[in-house]
Amino acid sequence: MMRAASRPNSRRATARGVPFSASPLLAVKLPPWRSRLVLFMMFAAFLALAGRALWLQGLSTEFLQKQGEARYARTLELPATRGRITDRNGEVLASSVPVKAVWAIPDDVLEAPAEKLHALAGLLEMPEAELRKKLDSDRNFVYLKRQVEQETVDKVLKLGIAGIETRKEYKRFYPQGEVMAHVVGFTNVEDAGQDGMELGMQKTLAGVTGSRRVIKDRLGRIVEDIAAVREPHDGRDLVLSLDSKLQYIAFTHLKEAVEKFKAKAGGVVVVDVKTGEVLALANLPTYNPNNRSILTGAMLRNRVITDTYEPGSTLKPFTIALAMDTKRVTPNTTVQTAPGKLTIGTATIGDAHAHGLLTVSQVIQKSSNVGTAKIALQMQPQEMWEMFTTVGFGQQPKLGFPGAVAGRVRPYKAWRPIEQATMSYGHGISVSLLQIAHAYTIFARDGDLIPLSFQKLGAPPVGQRVITEKTARDMRAMLEMAAGPEGTAPKAQVPGYRVAGKTGTAHKLVGGRYANKYVSSFVGFAPASDPRVIIAVMIDEPTGSHYGGEVAAPVFSNIVGSTLRAMNVGPDSTVTSIIVPANAPQESM
Repeated sequence: MMRAASRPNSRRATARGVPFSASPLLAVKLPPWRSRLVLFMMFAAFLALAGRALWLQGLSTEFLQKQGEARYARTLELPATRGRITDRNGEVLASSVPVKAVWAIPDDVLEAPAEKLHALAGLLEMPEAELRKKLDSDRNFVYLKRQVEQETVDKVLKLGIAGIETRKEYKRFYPQGEVMAHVVGFTNVEDAGQDGMELGMQKTLAGVTGSRRVIKDRLGRIVEDIAAVREPHDGRDLVLSLDSKLQYIAFTHLKEAVEKFKAKAGGVVVVDVKTGEVLALANLPTYNPNNRSILTGAMLRNRVITDTYEPGSTLKPFTIALAMDTKRVTPNTTVQTAPGKLTIGTATIGDAHAHGLLTVSQVIQKSSNVGTAKIALQMQPQEMWEMFTTVGFGQQPKLGFPGAVAGRVRPYKAWRPIEQATMSYGHGISVSLLQIAHAYTIFARDGDLIPLSFQKLGAPPVGQRVITEKTARDMRAMLEMAAGPEGTAPKAQVPGYRVAGKTGTAHKLVGGRYANKYVSSFVGFAPASDPRVIIAVMIDEPTGSHYGGEVAAPVFSNIVGSTLRAMNVGPDSTVTSIIVPANAPQESM
């Protein structure tokens, strides 16, 4: 009984054990302020989030909208069509044809099958390794090839490679090819002028590009047009002074001469006497502006404008003209040139042949260095310097043509007598072929000098008087003698036309010293009775013969005859055959 009664008491004792919260290990000992701190921090965080939301959605809306728009909106450039270049008769020399640029999103293209990438490389005419190198980029845009023809673009798109896109652009086409290359020039892949008139008239030809806003998806595809920001304005057409027919004539005959004499290079320029317009300008070597894969510096040089040389005897007419204009001599004044040599100080100059007593007219006809030097030494160095600079020597031509050089005329105060003498016949001075052709206008135009132009003019320009009309007429008669049977250039004659001009043969300077290399030249005009064109020819380092009368004069003859007939200029001579004596005199060097 007692044992049975004790069990319930035992259960009650257990139930009345130590409460859980009374355990000293589990007792809460946090201070009351901590809970308040946590509550405060939560409240502060809420206020910060509210402030940030107000800042983003209320005060920074414009900034955020711009940031968002930058991820899907794009401004596309709308290219302007470059202006055409034509000759004076409207013949197209340069025009823009539409092509495409092929570009890619590298990550998408690399996922294409290997055979498709191989085919793509073939269509773009590039090694597959080069294609993969371009695609191995972390950019989301890369050009694969520019200026691709539409036929090729269609084949590329037909491959169906994801990530391949195209963009419209333009490519320049030059119908005249190598014949007009040095005047017209060319553009680069961005359609910007790099040489010739393409560079010189870049602002006129290029126009102004336009733009439009579009929305693109993540693959770069246009999904919506927003607005046109600026309409493109096409470039203006450019009408050159050149005549394609005359250019072809000049280029063909120059090429024949360079090949015949195995020359290093050559140049020719044809100028309209009445207007100063450049009707033709050709250089060799040349290049094809439609395919410049093998372009070299020698091919690129526009030697007529950018190269200088010692003009040699072609400068003598300016010395003689100055002496006649200042009344020091007349065409009939005699000059003793015997024994064919002249010593000035420690230096001696000479003629190719001893001529004895010559008139001033014969000094030009026979191209006597001694006679020219004796006449020059009667004048002050300043007078000669002023004559040379007035006709443009030592002055950069104002043509709007890139690379035109000034040449070199040393200050007259530093001239020694021997230098004055040698400069009188074209040594110790440098000019470009274009400069010497320009200077000869004073003889063809009754003494006045007009500016040259590569653009077609509406009216003839006003000239600047350099020498008197009488001096110019007398010089024309002398230059006609020089190009006649008894002169140094009988091979310059043209059946049916009277011609006038002067030969030049000069040593080349190599490393500051004269070498056994020559520049042969001829500058003249026709018809001598009423000049219409001036033609200057230069052959650089001919082999075999090197005299201007043998090398350059025949080129002048061929070009001037064909040119005058193409211009419908009537004959002014009854001579039907060229007279070339067996012992024609050569100009002195």
